[in-house]
Amino acid sequence: MAFLWPLIVLAFAYAICRFLFMLIPPNVPSIDVDASDVLDDGNQTQENSYIYVPPRGRTQQADRKVRCYEPATMKYLGHYPALTPVEVKERVAQARKAQKIWAKSSFKQRRQFLRILLNYIVKHQQLICEISSRDTGKTMVDASLGEIMTTCEKITWLLSEGERWLKPEYRSSGRSMIYKKSKVEFHPLGVIGAIVSWNYPFHNIFNPMLAAVFSGNSIVIKVSEHASWSGCFYFQIIQSALAAVGAPENLVEVITGFAETGEALVSSVDKMIFVGSPGVGKMIMRNASETLIPVTLELGGKDAFIVCEDVDVDHVARIAVRAALQSSGQNCAGAERFYVHRNIYSSFVSKVAKIVKSVSAGPPLAGKYDMGAICLQEHSEKLESLVNDALDKGANIVVRGSFGNISEGAVDQFFPPTVIENVDHTMKLMQEEAFGPILPIMKFSTDEEAVRLANDSRYGLGCAVFSGSQRRAKKIASQIHCGVVAINDFASNYLCQSLPFGGVKDSGFGRFAGVEGLRACCLVKSVVEDRWWPFVKTIIPKPIQYPVAENSFEFQESLVEMFYGLDIWDRLRALVNVLKFLTEQHSPATGKKND
Repeated sequence: MAFLWPLIVLAFAYAICRFLFMLIPPNVPSIDVDASDVLDDGNQTQENSYIYVPPRGRTQQADRKVRCYEPATMKYLGHYPALTPVEVKERVAQARKAQKIWAKSSFKQRRQFLRILLNYIVKHQQLICEISSRDTGKTMVDASLGEIMTTCEKITWLLSEGERWLKPEYRSSGRSMIYKKSKVEFHPLGVIGAIVSWNYPFHNIFNPMLAAVFSGNSIVIKVSEHASWSGCFYFQIIQSALAAVGAPENLVEVITGFAETGEALVSSVDKMIFVGSPGVGKMIMRNASETLIPVTLELGGKDAFIVCEDVDVDHVARIAVRAALQSSGQNCAGAERFYVHRNIYSSFVSKVAKIVKSVSAGPPLAGKYDMGAICLQEHSEKLESLVNDALDKGANIVVRGSFGNISEGAVDQFFPPTVIENVDHTMKLMQEEAFGPILPIMKFSTDEEAVRLANDSRYGLGCAVFSGSQRRAKKIASQIHCGVVAINDFASNYLCQSLPFGGVKDSGFGRFAGVEGLRACCLVKSVVEDRWWPFVKTIIPKPIQYPVAENSFEFQESLVEMFYGLDIWDRLRALVNVLKFLTEQHSPATGKKND
């Protein structure tokens, strides 16, 4: 035992040194980003302060401008150009030149870029959340949860593990190639293209950008026409951080526009990432098939929230309300279908209704409302039609939340949180993605029925299962056809950035985050080399050298059995045959064996 003490002391000293090293802050320079254009300080010009009235009978695209406004107040924020296909291709060409330089950068330089971003984000949380809130209508709390924390987690994970997962990975060489070294290398693809949605404008830009840049790519991101104002400011943060580490210009580009802008991007890049609707996702795939580039699609969901009868009803009810109403009713991976065991159905509905009744919607920056405005114009009309369809088919509204101080002319940008019971799968509300603050609650009797109901959907993004028995919850969740599962919790997956995120069916395919998302930005290359070169290398056995010998197949047959036969005696007998073939003199297959 005495010899173990020095090892224990050394291990303890090493742990102490590592801990002390963690306490030393890294030398990270601060960046200065001009936010004067986005600060609401009451000094905006008349041009950027009037109430925006959407044009009737003509589209913004016809004017070649992307006009931006606050959903909560309809206050005009400004406009950005709708780039033409030629302009998009020019941006991609510039990004391609920058990528060739950046591909040679060190991981040390890439990590410094991430640290600079992290430093800025943590110190400017309020500014980032306010901009997200003004552009999409979400509250400051929802912006912090969905925008700040997830992005900081992704940066932290990349700093900790990113380089490890991009280094060559050695694999086994198998029996026949035992004298070889086999590995997988991960090289940047080139220019990544991303078309992202409006619901999390900060994170949806940073999520693909971080993975692309850290893996040595450049990226061109088309932001949503509904969140271009915030997206263009967030781009300034990225530009400043890249400049601080000496990265080439145009490594990251943010572009604005409409459908033709996105189509031009798809046709120009080396990989496409899309976050949006299934319909547009299919068009992305069709366009990408012309150049045969890889595609990652995240197309939304209709997540099931399953509650068994053995739960703490009060606790789960609170989680359910947050799951349904998160991000001002803009449900990114939000629960939209609630299945509750009939034994606790009434008490669960009552608890949820009590909470929702106290929830109010109002101007998000007022700081006293649980929900803000809905970003998309006329989306509240769609939500109302889903509710009316359910009511016509037998459902009934249990309770609705309230509106706060909403300015005149902007009422249609809000929708009250609504609890609906007695729903079934004949109703559109249980089949179509609502993207709104609605809780439709349905009964189930058995675990098998809950699984069947959860799988009865064209979507397959995520699910949450609650039970007093973790084993039972895991068994139910394992049978649900989706890409993301939370056991006795909701949406915790996305704060675990080591995990991949994505869905199946109409929720898309491919993965963000984790090792899978990082490596999806890479050309995955298999490499084989001699282990003991030049002393041991591949030599073609004489029986199968051209011209092949008469017994070439018999030799090959014995070789296969020698390597892969299941019976040890058969393998030994095959080995003897192989040696015999190798020591014989052979004639070509058209001739005879030499004596």
